[in-house]
Amino acid sequence: MKAFLLAAGYGTRLRPYTASVPKCLLPVRGVPILKIWLELCARYRISEVLVNTHAHAAAVADFVRDWKDGVAVRVVEEQQLFGSAGTLRANRKWVESENGFWVFYADVLTSLDLNQMLRFHSPTMAATLGVCPVPDPERCGVVDLDRSGTVLNFVEKPARPSSNLAFAGVMIGTRQLLDAIPDKPGADIAFDVLPRLIGRMRGYRIFDYLLDIGTRENYEQAQQTWPGLPEPALETPAR
Repeated sequence: MKAFLLAAGYGTRLRPYTASVPKCLLPVRGVPILKIWLELCARYRISEVLVNTHAHAAAVADFVRDWKDGVAVRVVEEQQLFGSAGTLRANRKWVESENGFWVFYADVLTSLDLNQMLRFHSPTMAATLGVCPVPDPERCGVVDLDRSGTVLNFVEKPARPSSNLAFAGVMIGTRQLLDAIPDKPGADIAFDVLPRLIGRMRGYRIFDYLLDIGTRENYEQAQQTWPGLPEPALETPAR
């Protein structure tokens, strides 16, 4: 499988840390989060990763140029931000022949077992969303699931959350997902795409370590709580 690693944001909530460093290269316990993501991808035999960039794009390109550890990495610089869904649409041909592909938000720090999530995914669905409970659902994309895990409702940053189960910034997409992206500037996955796919997505509950490090508070928390990637399990890789 291939994976999008969405890393083009300005990281404004992380300033001053991101004043001169892209958020995907901020270190967690001394290791850049981009390296953590690429190591996770290599572990689960993801063949190719597309990293989109905007702010401090040259630094990301320099880092990737030196990456030689089992995953082919393509860097796509966006002169103007496309939006998370816009990036998928702009690079549709790269994944159009795939039965499924990963989408990772680069400011999510996780030790997620990708094989388990892939086994949960149904190829008849448009997408599988990684979900987990959060203390502040009004700041997140809130998900309601039925007993089978089908997504019954999705609202981004609701004023009155219906649950505390939130989209975790990790998903498996398909051509159905690509077809649902509107042709508009700055199209966003959570605001513009996922609400269109109610009943055609499943939610996979994540119990592994997962933290959105997009704020200074969470980034500082990660320095204390990140356990590192666990030793790889001996099992069939995600293909």
